[in-house]
Amino acid sequence: MTPSQPAAEPLRRRGEPMRRAVLAAAVDILATEGLAGATVAAVAGAAGVHETSVYRRWKTRENLILDALTTELDAALPIPDTGDVREDLERFFGSLASLLAGAHGRALLRLSVERDDSLDESRRAYWTDRLDRAAAMVERGVERGELAEDTDPGLLVEAVSGPLFARVLLSGASWGDTLVPRLVTLALDGSRPRADGDSGGS
Repeated sequence: MTPSQPAAEPLRRRGEPMRRAVLAAAVDILATEGLAGATVAAVAGAAGVHETSVYRRWKTRENLILDALTTELDAALPIPDTGDVREDLERFFGSLASLLAGAHGRALLRLSVERDDSLDESRRAYWTDRLDRAAAMVERGVERGELAEDTDPGLLVEAVSGPLFARVLLSGASWGDTLVPRLVTLALDGSRPRADGDSGGS
């Protein structure tokens, strides 16, 4: 009987190369196997590093997962600052739509609602921070006078992002190039400065 081949020795990655390899492996596993499959051992094995190296850098599985989500989404969703609120929102949500159209984006969105008590509080803080960053586009629009002073930045961002998330989570439906501009128009129409005495009614 031929003896089995010994397991490959983990690579001796350090510093930023190790971080990139581990986060890439974590995102791949999260996308294909969900939270249950994203153990430190599984991620370390896929990245070709020692499990102890992962714990030394991230301390906990929760820290690793949140770093992977942050790196993936923030790299794909830069916050534009073109000087025009409509252009900013269309660019940002266009990038979000492109992300959600791919396998990683759909999987990462589902992870945001997947039950895991150990991650619930951290995920709330994570998404609050992401929405606050996106709301900065609306706040700049208010400061420039493009939007009414009483505009709720968080609500406007949610008014555009909600339908995109719903398409993926509820139906998996795709969208054409016109969906994001139409959603932005709907959200902005209710936030434009009104003439004195105009209540928005007929």
